[in-house]
Order: sequence, then C-alpha cells, then structure tokens
Amino acid sequence: MGTKVLTMLQPLWQGFPPVDPPAVSGSVSYSLAPRYESVRGARHFTRETLCRWELEEIFDSVALVVSELVTNALRHATPAGATGPYEPLFDPGAPPARLHLMRWSSRLVCAVRDADDAPPEAAEADAGAESGRGLYLVDSFSDGWGWHPLAGAPHGKVVWAQFRLP
Repeated sequence: MGTKVLTMLQPLWQGFPPVDPPAVSGSVSYSLAPRYESVRGARHFTRETLCRWELEEIFDSVALVVSELVTNALRHATPAGATGPYEPLFDPGAPPARLHLMRWSSRLVCAVRDADDAPPEAAEADAGAESGRGLYLVDSFSDGWGWHPLAGAPHGKVVWAQFRLP
C-alpha cells in the first residue's frame, strides 16, 4: 500500500486496536469522475474487487455503503453555481474524488476522499423523504464509520466505513 494512502488514512487507526499497515492483504482505489454515473462505476469496481478477494457474501451491504459515500462526495463537493448533474463537480485544481477499498484479515475499509472541507452531517429526514438518509444507511449497514480532514492537503476530507469480515 502506498505511503500516501497510509498518511491519508492515519486518523482511521485512532480508536482501533493496533494495526500493522504492512498487514493489509489488499488495497485498491478507483478514481471517481466528477459525474453522477461514477456511482454505478464504483459499485461495479466494488463487486469486481470483492469477488477477487472472495468476499462476495458481503457485497450487498458494502455496495450500499459505497453508493452512499460516493453519492455524498459527488453531491456535497459540488461548487456553488454548478447547475446540472453533468457539470464538473469539483474545482479543477482540487484532487479528484477517489474510492479506496482496503482489506485486512478481519475487516474491510471503504474510504472516499473528496475536495470538500465540510464534515458529513446526517440530515433530519422524514420516513417518506427521497434523500437525507444516506449516513443513517451507512451507520446501519457498516460496523462503524467516521471522517477526518484529508492529511497532507489544503482542502478535502475522507469519509470511511468499516466492515467485519466473516
């Protein structure tokens, strides 16, 4: 795993039992184009990765969480004044949004970085609302989630979720 990814995710290790970064048994990442179609691509990338890692049985929960994290990254990192779903969503000088999947022997971590500084917030959504429940779903389908500012960059954050492996 690259030093840059380890540095970016350093705050993730806080609050967990000691983790030996070289013990990571798999690490992949997927660049997210600044278009909403990237959500489908991220799910496909996740399916292929989990199949390669022989973790197909957790795909449904992981795919739902990946979809929510990627959607949030694309939606909330949209600069003011962008008008449509096909407008560029990020400052051209900002690092692109990216999905990272990392596997240890006992857990999987999905992390999405974006160029927005604002922390993720669970919206108050009524039962019939079409949106606003994403972080509640992430919390319900993962074994924990959190976020931290992007290390080593002037702007951005990483939102992550972890899953215990069967």
